[in-house]
Amino acid sequence: MKIVLYPHPALRRKCRPLTSIDEKVRDHVRRMFDLMYEARGLGLAANQVGLPYQFLIMNLTADPKQPENEEVYINPVIVERKGTQEGEEGCLSLPELYGKVRRAKNVKVHAYNLKGESVEITASELAARVWQHEVDHLHGELFIDKLGPVGKFNSRASVKEFERRYRKAQERGEIPPDAEIEKQLDALEALA
Repeated sequence: MKIVLYPHPALRRKCRPLTSIDEKVRDHVRRMFDLMYEARGLGLAANQVGLPYQFLIMNLTADPKQPENEEVYINPVIVERKGTQEGEEGCLSLPELYGKVRRAKNVKVHAYNLKGESVEITASELAARVWQHEVDHLHGELFIDKLGPVGKFNSRASVKEFERRYRKAQERGEIPPDAEIEKQLDALEALA
């Protein structure tokens, strides 16, 4: 398992809801936390590691020594958004690219925890931003899609460079062709 980089097809895929929480899901979660901490992230969506399922992890401290702050949410839905805030965002699938994104200042989310219990979360400020960023991932949306005109213009060269590096890696055989990746994602989806 590894964090996939833009423009990997999993990043644009609308993820499928999970219908069960088993040991495999728990294993994915643990490995995702390891990857997230290694990359110094605050959150990670399943499709960022090539899994087409609706679940995400977060730890707003980004500190592996604070496991009490680790959170896992399955099939999350943002049911309410209030206010606005603008702030800089980055993404583990677009490393070292940052831009200002306007988001809701407060959100209310319905999801399930790893025990399968329904939970409702109210989040503000940074937590609300992370929620919106990660839920967007599960819908195949990236923060670069949310940039304003100036932000899109300023990030254009970096985005093209990610695409160029990705295609070069495919040419070298380091990454399978997109059609093969799509088949793998379809196969994984069928298992959910």
